[in-house]
Amino acid sequence: MIRIQITENEAEQRLDRFLKKYLKKAPLSAIYKIIRKDLKVNGKRAKEDSVLHAGDELTFYISQERMEEMTRQARKPKAKRQFKVAYEDSNVLIVEKPRGLLTHGDRTEKKNTLMNQVCGYLQENGEYDPANEKTFTPSPVNRLDRNTTGLVIFGKNAASLRTLTKLLRERDAIAKYYITIVAGDFAREMVIDEALLKDERTNTVRIAKASDAAGEAKRAMSIVRPLERGKKYSVVEVELVTGRTHQIRAHLASKGFPLVGDSKYGVKKNGITTQLLHAYRLVFGDMPTVEDGAPAGFEELSGLEVMAKVPAEFERVWGQLKEE
Repeated sequence: MIRIQITENEAEQRLDRFLKKYLKKAPLSAIYKIIRKDLKVNGKRAKEDSVLHAGDELTFYISQERMEEMTRQARKPKAKRQFKVAYEDSNVLIVEKPRGLLTHGDRTEKKNTLMNQVCGYLQENGEYDPANEKTFTPSPVNRLDRNTTGLVIFGKNAASLRTLTKLLRERDAIAKYYITIVAGDFAREMVIDEALLKDERTNTVRIAKASDAAGEAKRAMSIVRPLERGKKYSVVEVELVTGRTHQIRAHLASKGFPLVGDSKYGVKKNGITTQLLHAYRLVFGDMPTVEDGAPAGFEELSGLEVMAKVPAEFERVWGQLKEE
């Protein structure tokens, strides 16, 4: 008989979703067969949509050899640390991502990613042991494009990850601010509330039109404020109310203020090979407590402001452009 004790990091998941993560090498047909045939939770039969809680015990019958085959862990690649730590406590890690680094892996790069670097950092500090974590991996709750720099938030445990993910969907829970350089004299605050439609083939987005199919576009809202102004270029702050793919780049381009160096939506400029977009500031509102389902100590984030200094390249380029 196989016995699995549900830990805090494995709790609050559906039974079938937990088993898909735990039995990584097992086909779906085998997982649902186990659930239907003889799996019990705390000695009682359970359905695939049953929610597991910390301390629950799962029991089912398969051979130890088969169990080892289905749970064999792939060796996690190590990656040299490139990020800086901007804030850290027992629940949350906020890091500064450099330009050129993917947040998650993709088909072009699976090893050297911000997520792998953070996992390695937490392993070195004794806060994450992949050998003992069958279904949980410390993960980011916001994502930056490869060439966007700045602050990325990670949940260090499952309860924090769930709480942060929920908070980022709520207006005013965690305010996210970016800084960038645009073409044009940006003189006054602008609220851009324009839905975006994504083209998967080209990995671009555009402002949705009334003629587009209903339900395909996603609402996107940005609040843009001037910070510094030159004759032909401006530095602006963008507060993201929503967080859509390429939202800032597409929104500003649609209003006649494209990002300098942005090859997809902006203005190409000699010597500037990519957009200078930096996630530089996070402001936390009133955070939930243990009574609200958050992990212990999470409410201490209330009122926290985290900032990341703009990269030297940003300052160099602005010094050049503001004189033109």
